[in-house]
Amino acid sequence: MCSWSLDMLSQPQESMELVYNKSKPVAVTGMAFPTGDVNNYVVGSEEGMVYTASRHGSKAGIGEMFEGHQGPVTGISCHNAVGPIDFSHLFVTSSFDWTVKLWTTKHNKPLYSFEDNADYVYDVMWSPVHPALFAAVDGMGRLDLWNLNNDTEVPTASVTIEGASALNRVRWASGGREVAVGDSEGRVWIYDVGELAVPHTEDWTRFARTLVEIRANRGDGEEEGAVELAA
Repeated sequence: MCSWSLDMLSQPQESMELVYNKSKPVAVTGMAFPTGDVNNYVVGSEEGMVYTASRHGSKAGIGEMFEGHQGPVTGISCHNAVGPIDFSHLFVTSSFDWTVKLWTTKHNKPLYSFEDNADYVYDVMWSPVHPALFAAVDGMGRLDLWNLNNDTEVPTASVTIEGASALNRVRWASGGREVAVGDSEGRVWIYDVGELAVPHTEDWTRFARTLVEIRANRGDGEEEGAVELAA
């Protein structure tokens, strides 16, 4: 992992080998920092594992390992909408295993697996303004918008691009109203998300309740109370 300064692009300011348990090199495929944090981050890997990591301090390097994906992690995004409830411990990942998974840094198993795709899911990104909204793109040329306050089984809105070229990257505009996607033909498509992207005051408490329901409905045999979802 290299840290760069825009004042000196000839070489990184610092670099670090990412190794799990002092012996296993981590082949990183993506990384993300929680909002306002420049030290702690999460990484996705080629073997499908997700890891927490730190740049500095006594625990610098790879920390915990998170298991859940059955293929390489293609995208990773930390929750970054700022509001009355802190959801910064949440993140989402996409993978070649056709799924998007929701995680918290407080637990090493997925909170939920979104399985509505029938191809590689190449990227995922939380809305920068709406607490319950994220976007994902897949190999069939489909852009999905998931509002978890509305539904966790199917996307709230979907569109397939003309020609159905694979979509391999998705990014929100900073205002959260538009989303840009890149395809395998080198094109960039920009969509106006409209009212779906606009958060309402009650969306924060609704999302906290949604997370509690997700925990209650988990059928993986985890002991009750293992994770506190709404910080």
